[in-house]
Amino acid sequence: MKKIGFIGLGIMGKPMALNLMEADYQLVVFDKLGSAVDAVVAAGAESGLSSRDVAAKCEIIITMLPNSPHVREAVLGKDGVLEGAAPGTVLIDMSSISPIVSQEISAELAKADIKMIDAPVSGGEPKAKDGTLAIMVGGPEEVFRDTKPILEVMGGSVTLVGDIGSGNTAKLANQIMVAVNIAGMSEAMVLATKAGVDPEKVYRAVRGGLAGSTVLDAKMPLALEGDFSPGFRIELHIKDMMNALDAAHSLGVPLFLSSQVVEIMQALKVDGKAADDHGGIIQFYEKSAQVEVRRRKG
Repeated sequence: MKKIGFIGLGIMGKPMALNLMEADYQLVVFDKLGSAVDAVVAAGAESGLSSRDVAAKCEIIITMLPNSPHVREAVLGKDGVLEGAAPGTVLIDMSSISPIVSQEISAELAKADIKMIDAPVSGGEPKAKDGTLAIMVGGPEEVFRDTKPILEVMGGSVTLVGDIGSGNTAKLANQIMVAVNIAGMSEAMVLATKAGVDPEKVYRAVRGGLAGSTVLDAKMPLALEGDFSPGFRIELHIKDMMNALDAAHSLGVPLFLSSQVVEIMQALKVDGKAADDHGGIIQFYEKSAQVEVRRRKG
C-alpha cells in the first residue's frame, strides 16, 4: 500500500488523517503547529520535517489547509511539495480555495510531471470524524479513479465534477447554499420566537415539508441549545464566501444574497464571534430582534 503524505492537521485534517490510519494507510504528516503533529504521530503516523520532506517520502500527498495562500506556500514555496516530489507524484488538495489558484498550482506541478486533483469537502468536523464528508473533485479522470479508494475512506460521497478547479467551484456553490440556508432558518425562527411560538415546535412542524433540509437538521437543534461551538467556524465561511464573490465577479455573475450573508458574518466577526460555528449566524438576528431562539424548559 502506498505511503500517503498529509499536510495540514487542523480541525478537519486531523480526523481525516486518523481515518486513513484506521484504514491501514501509512502516513507521513506535517503541520506548522507541532501539537497537531504530535497527536497524529501518537496514533502511529511518521512526522515529516516540512512539506518538502513529506513529498520526498510519499507518492501521494494530501493538503488540507485554510486558504489559497497557504496551499500555494506549502506546494510551490520554499521547502514545499514541488521541491521534494518525484515525477509521477499525485497531489490531492482537499483545501477549500479559489478555483483559479487550483488551476495555477496544477499548471506549475505539471511542468515537473506531478499530477493534481482538487477535492474540497463539505460536512464540517462531525463528518470529518465519522468519515462521511461530501467530497467534490476536479481533475483528470484517471487520477480520480486511482485515488478514489483513498477519498472514500474520508467521504460518504465522492464525485468527480470536471476538470481541475471544478471541485472548488462546486464547493463554492455548496457554501453559498449553506450560508443562505442558515440565514433563512435564522430569520424564520427569530420571527416565530418573537411572535411567542415555541421555536422547537416550529422546527418539528416544518422539517418534514419543503423547508426541511440537512442544514436545518444539523443547525437548528444546536441553536435551540445555544451551542455554537465550532464545527465550521464563521471566519472560515467568510473566507469561502469571499472566494465565491471573487470568482463570481470575475465571471460577471452578481451574488445578491451571498453579499448580504457575508456582511452578516462580518458583523458577527466584529462582535467577537468569528470562531463560533456558522450556525451562530442566528445570533445576528437574535441581537437585532432582541430575542433568543432557545428550547423551552418544562
